This record gives sequence, structure tokens and C-alpha cells, in this order.
Amino acid sequence: MRDFRDHPRRRLLKGMAASGLIGLFPGFSNGAIAAKALAPTAACDDHGEPTQAETEGPYYTPKSPERADLREPGMGGTPILLTGLVVSRSCVPQARVLVDLWHADDNGAYDNEGYRCRGHQFTASDGSYRFATIIPGRYPGRTRHFHVKFQESTGTHLTTQFYFPGERGNEQDALFRPELLLALSHTPELSGHYIVVLDRP
Repeated sequence: MRDFRDHPRRRLLKGMAASGLIGLFPGFSNGAIAAKALAPTAACDDHGEPTQAETEGPYYTPKSPERADLREPGMGGTPILLTGLVVSRSCVPQARVLVDLWHADDNGAYDNEGYRCRGHQFTASDGSYRFATIIPGRYPGRTRHFHVKFQESTGTHLTTQFYFPGERGNEQDALFRPELLLALSHTPELSGHYIVVLDRP
């Protein structure tokens, strides 16, 4: 069975500093890395803790289109791949989980009439998911974030949010949780990774 426990966040942050990724996020600096120890990247083990739930917020729209690429012609913003795995507390990959993603556009606006920056897909047999999209813009009172809903065939679901390390708005956002920080990398595209642990054995 694949082991998801070894996710060295400190090494990842050093790699970001070396590659210049930090510059993509205002307020993220070498000093910020040294000043703060981030919580360990989410993982699972025999006593894995389920991923923390977060509020759905006011902008969720059901029945989004099934698609893995949310980018559209003329869309501004920095491209990013959102990838990850959905597993149980004992690290068993969860296939065919519906992953619903929605977020603000580059200007911090949500499309409440259509499905811009909205879409869903199902996890593969190995529990993986992957979206091509953009880094969301900020809007008043909130730091940058993705909204994600994970729904199983039983109807049970987890709704949460993913955040970006080093954002200057993180500490001022009452909803921000360091446990929900994405692991960023550049391989070679900018990507954010998160392992979601569902509350099942």
C-alpha cells in the first residue's frame, strides 16, 4: 500500500524559496518561512485524522459541469494545477468520489449565473483528482482559497477549503486553518497538492 505519511513541508518551503515560487504570493518571504513553522502537510496513517470541514459559503452552485479544466479563453490569472488524493483514515484510496471545485476568478468575483471557475470530476481508481484552473483572486474579508466538496456514493460528503501558504490575508481571515494549506510545487507547472482524508476506516 502506498505510504502518504512522508510529506516534508519544511523541505517543500525551502524548495519554493529556491525556485522563486514565493514571489508569486505577496507577503511570502524567506523571513516568513523562518519566522513561522507551518503545520505538517495533511496525511494519513493508522490513526489518521479526517480532513477538517469548512463552511460552504454563500456562492455554491449545484450541478456544475463535469470537467477537469476550468480555464476558459480570455481568462486572466496565474494557471495552477490542483491535484491530490482522497483516502480513508487508514490510507485506502477512495475511487469514484465526486470532487466539486468552485472559486473566485482573478478579480475576486464569483460567477453566480453560470459556471465560470466551477466544475466537478470523479476520483480515479487510485483516489487521485486533478484540476487545471487559476489562482483565485482575493475579495474583501477573505484570503485566497478554493472551495471543494467531496461526495461519496452513499451521499455523505465533506465540504472544505484549501488555502495558499504565505498569503498576507491568512492571519486576518477568521476561516483560515493552517491544516488546510496546499503544498505548492513547480514540476514544471505551478501545482497545489492536498491529500484529503475522509472519515471512514
